[in-house]
Amino acid sequence: MTNVLVTGGAGYIGSHTVLALLNAGYGVVVVDNLCNASKESLVRVEKLAGKPVTFYQADILDKQAMACVFVRENIDAVIHFAGLKAVGESVQKPLAYYKNNVQGTVALAEVMLEHGVNSLVFSSSATVYGEANEPPYVETQPLGNPASPYGQTKAMVEKILMDVARANPEFKVANLRYFNPIGADVSGDIGEDPNGIPNNLMPFVAQVAVGKRDKLAVFGDDYPTKDGTCQRDYIHVTDLADGHLDALAWLLKQPSGCAEAFNLGTGEPLSVLEIVKGFEQYSGQPVPYEIAPRREGDLAAFWADASKAKQVLGWTTNKSLQDMMVDTWRWQSQNPDGY
Repeated sequence: MTNVLVTGGAGYIGSHTVLALLNAGYGVVVVDNLCNASKESLVRVEKLAGKPVTFYQADILDKQAMACVFVRENIDAVIHFAGLKAVGESVQKPLAYYKNNVQGTVALAEVMLEHGVNSLVFSSSATVYGEANEPPYVETQPLGNPASPYGQTKAMVEKILMDVARANPEFKVANLRYFNPIGADVSGDIGEDPNGIPNNLMPFVAQVAVGKRDKLAVFGDDYPTKDGTCQRDYIHVTDLADGHLDALAWLLKQPSGCAEAFNLGTGEPLSVLEIVKGFEQYSGQPVPYEIAPRREGDLAAFWADASKAKQVLGWTTNKSLQDMMVDTWRWQSQNPDGY
């Protein structure tokens, strides 16, 4: 059995990927400091999969604790989600983001190399393309200059991991650049559970629908898009989890070191109002909203060219807009207060 260490595995994308790994027959070890996640997500994952998850509450910056995990568990590969991810917060707390996201990944890579583990799937982001590149984003475009410290940390980590691969002929890394994950597992038992006020559109929409918030603020309706609201590439979290498994399987087959980037998206941008109307249509719940001023740093539109992931990894999205909306509402209505 191939044993995979998943850092940040109790989080939103991490927990869905852990479930997919268990269902595919992998052994899974999770490390999470639980600063933005709940252990309950893994309890539910174990129940859904009918298999156990080995869990360590630890921080990736704690090299001693991480070394203990590698010594105790027979780790073959790592999927690395552990990182702070709120764009706005990163502007307010840049040092926390550089410490956690950059220093944390450096510490993780050092421990991996010390224990002879050479396969890493990294949770990157479309923010690495910055503001200068034109959509659809394609992996051959240069890494940009992201506007937020969060985006900067993702671009920095990609560069660091590429340098590690160049210096270590056996080191293999897949940088997965993804766009806007939404939705939840079809069971409704695991989903996105943000702390405090949601930073992302979909959980805010769902919280308005379930009565936790009065209305949604739509930031700007005067962008050069079809309805004036921002367009994004929304991807179902289950499709995204499958992308990590396809990237892992591809990495494990590579005969020597490499560093490759892959976009994971649908390639079909949807506007904020299309998401709101789609949610109302497929959930049957009204979502009151008001137009608010633009947010600083918001781009009018961006979306993926995901053809490389299809050609190289054999990965494509399977979930529809209806799936995204129905699964989000099932999770939110069954778990109005999250975990």
